[in-house]
Amino acid sequence: MKASLITSFIGLFVAAQIVAADSDTDINCAVNGFNEVNTVNAKDDQLKEFTVIDAGSQESTQFGVKINNSDSLKAGLDGPTLMEDFMMREKIMHFDHERIPERVVHARGVGLHGYFESYGDYSNITAASFLREKGKKTPMFVRISTVLGSRGSPDTVRDVHGFALRFYTDEGNFDIVGNNIPPFFVHDAMKFPDLIHAGKPHPNTEVPQAGTAHETAYDFFAEFPESLHTVLWALSGRGIPRSLRQIEGFGVHTYRLVNEQGVSRYVKFIWKPKYGLSNLLWDEAQKIAGKDIDFHRNDIYTAINNGDYPEWEFGVQIVEEEDADKFDFSLLDPTKLIPESLVPFTPLGKWVLNRNPDNYFAETEQVTFHPGHVVRGIGFTNDPLLQGRLFSYLDTQLNRMSGPNYMQLPINRPLTAVHNNQRDGFMQMQIHKGEVAYFPNGMQQNTPSMVDGNKGGYIEYPEKINNVTKIRGRSAKFFDFYSQPQLYYNSLTDHEKQQLVDGARFEIGKSESMDVRKRMINVLNHVDNQLARRIAYAIGVDMPEKIVENQNKTSVGLSIEEYPKADSIKTRTVAILTAPGSNTTEASAMYDFLSKKGAYPSFVGMHLGVQDGLNITNTYLTTSSVLWDAIYVPGGNDSMSMMTSRSSLFPYNEPQMFVADAFRHAKPIAASAEGVQLLQYANIDLPESSSNATRELNGVIVGNTEADTESAFEAALIQQRFWVRLPLDPVM
Repeated sequence: MKASLITSFIGLFVAAQIVAADSDTDINCAVNGFNEVNTVNAKDDQLKEFTVIDAGSQESTQFGVKINNSDSLKAGLDGPTLMEDFMMREKIMHFDHERIPERVVHARGVGLHGYFESYGDYSNITAASFLREKGKKTPMFVRISTVLGSRGSPDTVRDVHGFALRFYTDEGNFDIVGNNIPPFFVHDAMKFPDLIHAGKPHPNTEVPQAGTAHETAYDFFAEFPESLHTVLWALSGRGIPRSLRQIEGFGVHTYRLVNEQGVSRYVKFIWKPKYGLSNLLWDEAQKIAGKDIDFHRNDIYTAINNGDYPEWEFGVQIVEEEDADKFDFSLLDPTKLIPESLVPFTPLGKWVLNRNPDNYFAETEQVTFHPGHVVRGIGFTNDPLLQGRLFSYLDTQLNRMSGPNYMQLPINRPLTAVHNNQRDGFMQMQIHKGEVAYFPNGMQQNTPSMVDGNKGGYIEYPEKINNVTKIRGRSAKFFDFYSQPQLYYNSLTDHEKQQLVDGARFEIGKSESMDVRKRMINVLNHVDNQLARRIAYAIGVDMPEKIVENQNKTSVGLSIEEYPKADSIKTRTVAILTAPGSNTTEASAMYDFLSKKGAYPSFVGMHLGVQDGLNITNTYLTTSSVLWDAIYVPGGNDSMSMMTSRSSLFPYNEPQMFVADAFRHAKPIAASAEGVQLLQYANIDLPESSSNATRELNGVIVGNTEADTESAFEAALIQQRFWVRLPLDPVM
């Protein structure tokens, strides 16, 4: 009888524990804020649970008491402030602790919400749920950043750009912590601190900020030639993009995709912008940094606010396991890419950015990406840099967030329920019910229970590792430092090569040490003799003799200039230059034409407000040519007389410089009727005179009327840049 009672009691106790576990699931679901994980708005709905709207409310303390804290509490109007003033203490204390440590790298960034949509069912290559249904949409958060600069550094510095993607899948968070450049500087995570210490500002002076144009960086690069591939990418147009909406993204490392049958394939993740690729010139980038430090942020925020959502096509390069050793480089080497001429890009879906964050700190600053956040069907390889990052990202987030519970922050929470035996710690926000916080256990019937890969849990790929020797070093294929830098250089157009050379002349030329400059030229001479000689000439180093033959190998997918163009002029910014007396009919007609095509035109004039019926939103002193994609100059004799003479309203010949900068930066320029006079005043190369109503020369379009320029101007805006205007080096 007693045994029967005990058995009944135990049964009731276990049942209660199971009910409690189910209740915990419901509670966790409520805390996580998800109902239907599969909806594209699931993350937005979850974030709304934590969103506070202060408009129309009353002031209160953090502990909920309504107050009037417009002044501190004093002993008399002119007396000392009293220590008992809890309102002041709380407010000042909170202000003093508003900042958290900024990221050591990637401190300067912009975060944005969006979604991924799968093109099909790819269960043949992966068990990942978000890739196994055509049309399935998965919420995303994306952060794009520069690497070296502090949070307050300019957007347009020359740098590798971090490009981190988070997919809030129905199986947990999946993060790809990538870059806009496919190779990385170092093979092994062991060298990452050295790389960053060399590239960061000098420790004795904290200068220069946000760039590698100094001798410690190039001292390191010269001594560590495995970095050269990434250095060349950064020195090219890839290092100074025109817009974050026009950059390519790469997962850098080789990953595994594993299907339900346990079949593994090697993959490289790539995402390609549907708006095309475009870059700045270095002169332009430096000027933008002074005119609009937030240029890239403002550009992408504006496009999203206007409903022109940036899109990328997301996909992979796939290598079968048995083919892994068929290349002359190692798939595990992160300083190498897989040329698309060898392994083509396979699109799997698209992702779209469609919402700006509500709060920069809560979302962009507190998001904690980690390459170790993977879902079933996606696995790691033995890439030594990736293996180091799997440790490092946990460590750095722990430092920045002051504790282990940062995944409970709203922006980091997965959409799936979280159950484990991890407890307590700083800022624990969950209330875990019950006595059990360990496994195995009998009191909760071994729950939270383990989930094997064949039952919906994470799939561990059973990689065989036999007869290995513990050793420091790397395999022989890792030691080819020059073939892929040469491949990249060869794949650029002549004008892109010139931009790379110009970038190197500036960067290496900022090194005061002749020894550093000489050693860097020696490294470059292993890639291409003409490349080395062109740079050496400009930085005061003897031009070297040829030591290697260029193999002249190239690959598709590496040139910005040869990347497919966008099919419209949506989001292209156009400055319409005016002054009193401008032909307002022409100016308005061009404005309407561009607006209907989806471009962003704006009138630049002598003063803000209404000028001859035009709404002037920028003056020659509040904006600059470098902030626009193109310019148009309408006719008008009076306006031309004013714009081609000196005035206190443009003391530095701003209209002239507006046109001159647009021309030297290879941007489209259009003028109609008398507007051509401003182009002549700026010494612009004009198309030859003819009886044609429209004349065009390398992106400079002139017409008898505004209507004559429209079609050619639209085509030039799609082209975006006309590098043929810029001179090339002779053979040296």
